[in-house]
Amino acid sequence: MQTAVIGNSKSDHPVILPMGASELEAWRRRHPKYTYWCGYELGGCGGKLMDRLYHDKVCHFAHVAGGPTCGRAATGESSADHLFIKRGLRSLLDKYGQRGEVRTRDLGSGPGGAVDLYLPAARRRLRFQLSSLDYRSWRTANLDLGGDVDEVDWFFGTDGPLTEEILARNGYTLRFRLETRGGERRVYIGTRTHDGPSVRWDPLEDCRIEQAGLLTPSAEGVLPLGRRTEPFTFPLAGPLVFALDEGDAVPDGSPFASKGRRLAMADVRPAGGPLVRAVLSLPDDTAPPSAAHVYRAVDRASMLVREGVDGWAVRLDRFVRLDAHEAARTGLAGVLPEPPEKTPAPVPGTRQPDRPSPVAPPRAVPSAMVRQQRAKEDAVALTRDQAVVRVREILTDAAAEGRTLRWSDLRAQLGNPLKGMSEREMVDFLVEVDSPLWDSKAVLSALLTGDKGGLLACLPAVLHRLGVGGAQGLSTDSPPLHAWVKQERERGIALYGTSPRAVPRRRPVTAPTRILTAQQWRDVGASLRGVQQHKTKQERTTARHATAGEIRQVRALYDRVQRKMSDLGRAFKRTKRTNRVMRLARTWLALTAPGSEIPANRSPEQAQALRTSAAELSAELNAVAAELEAVKAQYW
Repeated sequence: MQTAVIGNSKSDHPVILPMGASELEAWRRRHPKYTYWCGYELGGCGGKLMDRLYHDKVCHFAHVAGGPTCGRAATGESSADHLFIKRGLRSLLDKYGQRGEVRTRDLGSGPGGAVDLYLPAARRRLRFQLSSLDYRSWRTANLDLGGDVDEVDWFFGTDGPLTEEILARNGYTLRFRLETRGGERRVYIGTRTHDGPSVRWDPLEDCRIEQAGLLTPSAEGVLPLGRRTEPFTFPLAGPLVFALDEGDAVPDGSPFASKGRRLAMADVRPAGGPLVRAVLSLPDDTAPPSAAHVYRAVDRASMLVREGVDGWAVRLDRFVRLDAHEAARTGLAGVLPEPPEKTPAPVPGTRQPDRPSPVAPPRAVPSAMVRQQRAKEDAVALTRDQAVVRVREILTDAAAEGRTLRWSDLRAQLGNPLKGMSEREMVDFLVEVDSPLWDSKAVLSALLTGDKGGLLACLPAVLHRLGVGGAQGLSTDSPPLHAWVKQERERGIALYGTSPRAVPRRRPVTAPTRILTAQQWRDVGASLRGVQQHKTKQERTTARHATAGEIRQVRALYDRVQRKMSDLGRAFKRTKRTNRVMRLARTWLALTAPGSEIPANRSPEQAQALRTSAAELSAELNAVAAELEAVKAQYW
């Protein structure tokens, strides 16, 4: 038992017994009148304790004979952390003359589940959460704690999904940790924001308590303290069209009003869904759309939600106006009458057939007159965004009819937006046409051909940018690429034809393989044998004793593997072993970075990293690099 309280069984004054014999002897000389108790605030029995001094093992507390039976669960040096936090907060209140109440909480596993600080003047509560918590339990506790205050600040001892959730909600998270210094546990407060992935730590005694809560020196003026002002955003899949309704006003006091945005009521049709009446959030630095026209969102739209508030809104940042025929197909505008088909006049001197020509069956594709009208509209100079939307429409019609289209014909039809494009600009443009790409869509760029009928030279680069596996580095003569394009065009006919039907998932152009050559297997085996031989040495160099040269070597290997993974993209499927090695390397580099401190309460990953030497980690990274080289060889 390493912790106790001083004075009596009901005391909240904690102490940690020094573990070394010489340290305990010095402690006894400094505090000859101390009495130690297995206090109730520690979850103990209330019995008296005595310190035990040993020269051959760790010094510790022991119960005085004849005391009550003790069922105390936690006896390590962290078992009194809640009392050290409580004492530190009281000292801070006295230092800055603030009125407040500090209390420990029993959340079902003992009196050290949490520590609460209530600041009545600021109507603020601080919760130091020591026990584990999931999201639903946190949400319930947050509502309970916030019942009589305006703000609740949460401090967590460990990082995890909940701290990531709060970081996404508030833009910052607050942490705490404790380190042993003699017979004390020193409290540190950490802050993390979106602009920096690392946690900035400050001693609790260097912090200040004010109306804004607990302020740390390193994060003062950085944390966006206060309630979240922006609603939560969820992306909406697929394209979206809308038409404003100027006769319907947005309700006063809408929870979705924000600076730099204008709200409007509109009829909205999401992809594949029915028309709904919704509030639109539009940027106020652009010209407002007209209620007389129909528009399509250029970028992916988002749904805005405020927690605890009924209703929702749709956020759009960029939109383009549809032409009359496109608007008519959405159902948000009047239907244009179909122009009558003109019968060509007979050529003089020819005989007309005795019976009429067979009438072609009706097809759900644009008529010749509609195409002519579109060609006239396309002759007008289009913006880049309008050109992206127009190319999508043209290629979707082509997919429905099962035909391909030459890039030169498309460029001649649309004019300026496509003229003079370099190959890199073509790649950027076509990626925008096909983005975002889901399994429920076909790659429209696969319908485009070169002037001589072959595949576009930039198609492999487009597919790689879109995330289609196994496309990088292929030539347009590659048989797997031709087979893939044929299958993708068939998917386009199935998806956009007159009778849409379900299609299989899109497959990669070439299936990734992970076969190492014999020499590569020998290299991996040699690296692993070196690891085993290194582990058998009596004096092993761990992360704590890594030299500057070893750290640079591990950093270079880690960066090299990261670059290779980025180059291969989705062609390389990470295994559990690969993920483990990369996490271990990141943790090892963080612990060996200049100025970093070794945490007292270490996570399992930190403990493993501290036990790992530079040679072991280098061998593991070399093995991953060899596997990456083998995958890369399949595509080059």
